[in-house]
Amino acid sequence: MNRSHYFNYIDKKLSWLAWRIESRGKINLLDLNIYSETFFADMLNMLFEYQLKNLNVIKQNVEGIDLVDTENEIISQVSSTCTKQKIESSLKKKIFERYKGFRFKFISISKNADKMRESTFDNPHNALFKPAEDIIDTTTIQNKVLTMTIDKQKEFYEFIKKELGNDIDIVKVDSNLATILNILANEDLSDGIESPEINSFEINKKIEFNNLQTIQDTIDEYKIYYSKLNEKYMEFDKQGANKSLSVFRLIKNQYTRILATGKESHDLFFAIIDSLIDIIVKSKNYIEIPYEELEMCVNILVVDTFVRCKIFKNPEGYSHVITR
Repeated sequence: MNRSHYFNYIDKKLSWLAWRIESRGKINLLDLNIYSETFFADMLNMLFEYQLKNLNVIKQNVEGIDLVDTENEIISQVSSTCTKQKIESSLKKKIFERYKGFRFKFISISKNADKMRESTFDNPHNALFKPAEDIIDTTTIQNKVLTMTIDKQKEFYEFIKKELGNDIDIVKVDSNLATILNILANEDLSDGIESPEINSFEINKKIEFNNLQTIQDTIDEYKIYYSKLNEKYMEFDKQGANKSLSVFRLIKNQYTRILATGKESHDLFFAIIDSLIDIIVKSKNYIEIPYEELEMCVNILVVDTFVRCKIFKNPEGYSHVITR
């Protein structure tokens, strides 16, 4: 299910960020705290339709407040510390006199804030502040993500991936593809499947034919690795192992099995990816790599298999045999 796919990635990345901020803070490395101000502003804008801006960019060293949204009248502090003392210290700042009538949001970027949401606080400037609603932590964000529409969730997933995902290292991709191909090619194929057709045709026609327009971007993103993957297949096949056929058969096996469950095309596509990831991580030959790298390589494999006409229906009249 795509919701679990998106949510699990978001959850992992936000949890990693919280842990990283806390661990670096213990040795007084606070660079991530500074970068997080703009990141959390953009994230909250996306989640809650705010217009937050980093006040420290507009005016350096603003005491007690990091973000401001003049349109929705919100001011916010982003902090890796989440204690009663810290929140009350913020509420006492004179800057609240300048922002009369603004609602105060306290953003805990590394600590769970459940206890703070149940607390009461001294509020000498009478700022608009309800702890149960206005103290935001990772759990708040996770709960918000869970209630999003699938389209909004995907948009947020892409944002997190851009902000917290790793840059593409083509050398690492090359090595990871080789490792994953080896694992998949050695899987038990006791359920015999006929040798797959070796066909190619216009990709967009097949996308439309299978009602996969919602993942057009995914296919476009990963189809560019066709040549790179083809090189890997050719290298392995020259060794006489015929690994390309083994990989195609395994992926088609997953497609056939999951298709029988009645999933819609969109969900079927991502279920194949999830199934392959599960096979890989459970393999005795698997040497752990970062999840986003594993996910990327499996996306490349599945998109490539789709393009080569090994999975999903082929539009009549558009396929032709190629040799490889």
